[in-house]
Amino acid sequence: MKVMQTIRLIGWSLLLVMLLPMMAAFSAPAETENPEQVIQKLQTSLVQVMREGEKLGYDGRFKFLEPVIDQSHDIDLIIKTILGATYWSQLEKKQQNLIVETFRQLSVATYAGRFNQYEGEQFEIIEQRALPHEQILVRSQLIKSDGGIVNFDYVLHQTEGKWRITNILFDGVSDLAIKRGEYRAIMQRDGFQALIEMLKEKIALTRQN
Repeated sequence: MKVMQTIRLIGWSLLLVMLLPMMAAFSAPAETENPEQVIQKLQTSLVQVMREGEKLGYDGRFKFLEPVIDQSHDIDLIIKTILGATYWSQLEKKQQNLIVETFRQLSVATYAGRFNQYEGEQFEIIEQRALPHEQILVRSQLIKSDGGIVNFDYVLHQTEGKWRITNILFDGVSDLAIKRGEYRAIMQRDGFQALIEMLKEKIALTRQN
């Protein structure tokens, strides 16, 4: 009887030794992507969705890109920054949730509408450099098949240990600044519901691209 108990004990010990590396692998935190890797992953996904654009259709491209945008953009901070502290604080919690979700859908829809077909375009990352307030700038270019170049500069910050996009500059023009002027003007002139309706109209228009 003691011999059998000893054999069982040895067996369980060996099994535990074999399982420990697997348990450690599952429990170990995933390595955090650096800013350049975040942008590289985003741009690789954009090229992929362009290559399959016609096959996927608009809804397929939206579904494909939705988790990519969620994982690469800080949607909450972007819309809060666009509206500013004054307008944001005037909104009820339900309104805040509504505009965050509507803006999230617009962000995904914009990518799904614009990156709809592939004509030999390639992204190339140029550099990564530090900015004030613990932000990082990743500069990249979209090289078209005819040799034309569009500059995409991404500003990222770290939130909950992950790098996320907070602004994009297209050929030096800040997307955040454009939206800030447009959205605040609507809020001031027509109010919150008018802004929501405008965002929904923009979402609908992306299907036509």
